[in-house]
Amino acid sequence: MTESPSAPRIAPMTYNARGNPVHTWTLTPSHITDPVQCILPPDGILPVIFVPGIMGSNLKSKAEEQEGGEPGEEAVPVWRLDAGFMGKNMWLALNWINKKAGIRQKLLHPDRVEVDNQGAVPKRAAGTVLAQPGLDRKKTILALSKRYEERGWGEVSETSYHAFLLWLEEALNSEFLPHRWPQFDIQPEHLHTVAVEPGPTHITRLKPETPIAMPGLGANLASQLPSILSDELVARGGYRMPVHACGYNWLDSNEYAAIRLAERIDELMHQYGRNCQQVILVTHSMGGLVARRCAQLPGMAAKIAGVVHGVMPATGAPVAYRRCKVGMSDEDPIAGAVIGPTGQEVTAVFAQAPGALQLLPTQDYTPGWLRLIDNQGVSAMPRQPVKDPYEEIYLRRDRWWGLLREEWLAPKDGDPITWKVFADNIGSAKEFHQDIAGSYHLQTYVYYGSEDKHPSFESITWEMSRGSRLNGPHGSHPDRFTVSNLEMHEVRDDGRSPVYVGGQNQPIPPMRGDPDAPVKTVQTSYWELHCRMQDGSGDGTVPVSSGSAPIKHARNGEVRQQIKAPGFDHEASYANPLAQHFTLYSLIKVAAKAKRPLCVS
Repeated sequence: MTESPSAPRIAPMTYNARGNPVHTWTLTPSHITDPVQCILPPDGILPVIFVPGIMGSNLKSKAEEQEGGEPGEEAVPVWRLDAGFMGKNMWLALNWINKKAGIRQKLLHPDRVEVDNQGAVPKRAAGTVLAQPGLDRKKTILALSKRYEERGWGEVSETSYHAFLLWLEEALNSEFLPHRWPQFDIQPEHLHTVAVEPGPTHITRLKPETPIAMPGLGANLASQLPSILSDELVARGGYRMPVHACGYNWLDSNEYAAIRLAERIDELMHQYGRNCQQVILVTHSMGGLVARRCAQLPGMAAKIAGVVHGVMPATGAPVAYRRCKVGMSDEDPIAGAVIGPTGQEVTAVFAQAPGALQLLPTQDYTPGWLRLIDNQGVSAMPRQPVKDPYEEIYLRRDRWWGLLREEWLAPKDGDPITWKVFADNIGSAKEFHQDIAGSYHLQTYVYYGSEDKHPSFESITWEMSRGSRLNGPHGSHPDRFTVSNLEMHEVRDDGRSPVYVGGQNQPIPPMRGDPDAPVKTVQTSYWELHCRMQDGSGDGTVPVSSGSAPIKHARNGEVRQQIKAPGFDHEASYANPLAQHFTLYSLIKVAAKAKRPLCVS
C-alpha cells in the first residue's frame, strides 16, 4: 500500500480578467487519493483605484484622420514616464530638455493629446496579479504585463508610482487571513480558536473589539490616530482589493478627468459583477481634485466607499503663479529643463491647459499671497488678491505682476492662442474651483507634508533692489508706488528673475582695448525685481496652508482623519513608508464601513 503524501496538496491559484480565482491541477495516478485543496480567497471585491497628479499620466498624440477616413499620422508618445537608466526617466530628458516654447505649445495642447496606456508595467507577480504555473519566463512576463495593462498601470508614471502600487497590491492581496497580516502587531493574546462543524477542525480568529497596533505608522503618527480594531481587520478581510490606476489628460480640465474616472469606476464594477459594490480612491496631488469632482457626479458618491488624498493642493498653490512668471530653473534646474526653465516655456503650455490653471490658488486660498516690497523690506503695494484672484491677478493685463505676458501666448514656431482663449480657461478654472470648494467624500482621509527641509511657497514676494547704473539710466529712481503700478511693457522681462525697471542690456568694452576679447554684457536698470524663493513649510510644492485645508473647509466633517507627516518631497510622497502605512491604515478604516457585496449574506 502506498502512503499518502504527508504535505497537503494545494492547487495553485491565479485570477482571470474578471478577478475570479482560477485553480489548476495536473491529474495524478489513481492510487494517490488524498484530496486536492482549492483555497478560495474572499468573495467580496473592493477595488482600489489610484489617481495620479499633474504630469503623472502618460500622454500620446491623437492619431489623425485624413479626408475620406484615410489614416493620417499615427499616435506617438508625447509625455512618457517610464523608468530608464538607474530608474531615471531618460525619455522625458531626451525629448523635452531644450524644447522651445513654440514646440511645447504645439505638442502639449489638451485637444491634441490623450492618455497613453502603453507605458511600462511591472514584470513580476504581486498580490492578485499572478501568472499560470508552468509557463516559461517570456510567457509569464507577457501574462503579467497583460494583467497590469488591464489594471491601467501603463497609464501612470512608472518612476513615481509603480513601486508604491506594487507595495500596496502585495499588502492588500498576498494574504487574506487578518491574523497573519505582517503590517499589524498581532500578539497571541489577540487570538482565540473556534471549532468548525463538522469537527474536529479548529480555526484561529482575532478576538473581537481588540485594538491592534500598526508599527509602520511610527510613534508620532500612531499617537495622532485612533487604533485599528480587530473587527475592522476582519471586515476588511472579507474583500479582495485589486489595485488599479486611472490616468487622465492633465492638460485638459479636471472636469473631464473626473468624468473619465467615473467611467472607469462603472467599468470595474461591471467587470467584477455582483461581488463588487464600491471602490476606494487613492489620489496624489491634483488627482485629489479629480476625485473630489468625480464624487459629485450623479450617483458616484455611493459607488465610492472612501478617498485617501496624498499631498493634495486643496486650495491651490502659489508656485503655479511663480512658474508662469519666472519658470522653474531656480527651483530645480534639472526638472526645470523638462517642465520649463523660464516663464515663456511654462506660459506657452499653461495658458492653454485648463487642468494646469486649476492648480492656481483658489478663492479659498489665504488672501494677500502676492506682495511687492522695496529694498528696505517695506510693502510697496497692497497685498494681492484682496478677494478675487482671477480678476485681481490672473486676468490683470495692466500690471507687470499679472499672471502672464500676452505676447508669450504667441511664441515663435508655436500655434498661438488669443487672450480670450486664455481668459476662458481662467473662467473654467474659477468655475471648477467653485464647484469643488468645501466638497469632500463622506469617508475622506488626508495626509500632507510639513517639513522645513522641503520648503514651499506660501506666498510670492517680489523684492526691489537697486539696479546697475553703469552707462545706464540717469535721473531719479521711480518710487515704489510707481513701480507697483507699472504695466507689462514698462518693465523688461525674459521669463526669469529678476525683472528689470528701466535700462538695457549694456555691452562692456573689453579690457585694454583687446579686439579679440569676448564682449560681456550687464543689465542696467533703476530697479531689479527679484522673485524670492520659498517662504514656508510643506513638501516642496504644496504649502502647509493648502495641504491642511481639507479638515478646515469640509462642510460637514467629512474628513475622518488628517495627518501631517515629515520626510518626503511632493512627487515621491508615496515612496515614504509613513505615507504608505497611513494609506494602508485609511484603506482598512474605509473597507470596514464599505457596502457588503451581494454574494455575502
